[in-house]
Amino acid sequence: MFEFGYIWVFFLLPLPLLVYWLVPPLKMRKEALRYSKFHSANEISGNKASTKAWISKRNILQWVMLSLIWISLLTALASPQIIGEPKQKVKTARNFVIAADISFSMANKDWFIDGERVTRWEGVKQVLGEFIEQRESDRLALVFFGSNAYLQAPLTTDHEVVKFMLEETDVGMAGQMTAIGKAIGYSMKIFEGDSLDQKVLLLLTDGQDDGRGLFPTDAANMAKQDSIKIYTIGIGEASGNNAGLDEQTLKEIANIAGGKYFLAEDEAQMQDAYKTLNELEPVEFEEEENAPITLLFQYPLAICILLSFLLAFIRGIVNLLTKQI
Repeated sequence: MFEFGYIWVFFLLPLPLLVYWLVPPLKMRKEALRYSKFHSANEISGNKASTKAWISKRNILQWVMLSLIWISLLTALASPQIIGEPKQKVKTARNFVIAADISFSMANKDWFIDGERVTRWEGVKQVLGEFIEQRESDRLALVFFGSNAYLQAPLTTDHEVVKFMLEETDVGMAGQMTAIGKAIGYSMKIFEGDSLDQKVLLLLTDGQDDGRGLFPTDAANMAKQDSIKIYTIGIGEASGNNAGLDEQTLKEIANIAGGKYFLAEDEAQMQDAYKTLNELEPVEFEEEENAPITLLFQYPLAICILLSFLLAFIRGIVNLLTKQI
């Protein structure tokens, strides 16, 4: 939509006419020839000397040019602009820490994406990247854990950085074991000293806690006291000879910390888990709408400057021709 930012500027449009009518003309003295027979010449010719000052008059072209210059200047001062489509302004609603297991078991090639067999971690990375894009109102952080937990990306609203750090991570970088309790305890430290009340931890693993250090359910109780909600996702097979997933512990963690447990044996179940998580923790927006503005004042200002140069050029040519005559 086109509009003027300062429409009241156009009330100044008749200002030059008011100045022309109300302000007296500028008087300038010129050299004159004193002639002793001046009055006699007037009587003979029948003319009468005028007592008024002579006022130079501008031609029509000059009046038109000056009018266009004034209108262009006022149009620029009125700030013409185009208002774009209003958009909701994204609000930082919560801190969201993603703690992902990158122990050696995540290298198992039992997932399929587009008919191609891939490792669990490759499948998780692809779906997790799509999930990160959807969390546009959250501050995200990445924690990866194996034998120990490590911070890969601190809390930030720059989700492109988070996705880049996710892509740069591979299996085994944090050790070969699975320290679930350490991962929860380390993630809690990231929330410390933050002003946002909503704190969510998403824990992804395909194994069992190694039993060293902080016990997972004890860590969940500590997170509950700090008002941290924990959602858990179990990766891979939940039953069978090759199953290494401790579903019972993951369910207990989620129940203690007010979250929910999801099982993801393949890509489709993983996407369903994230879809449900988006419904449980919906993206929030501010009520204020932000409309992009494109300023256009430079165009009438350029016309004003060009017309001024053109008028000065024409007057210069006219004066030069007059002197020659």
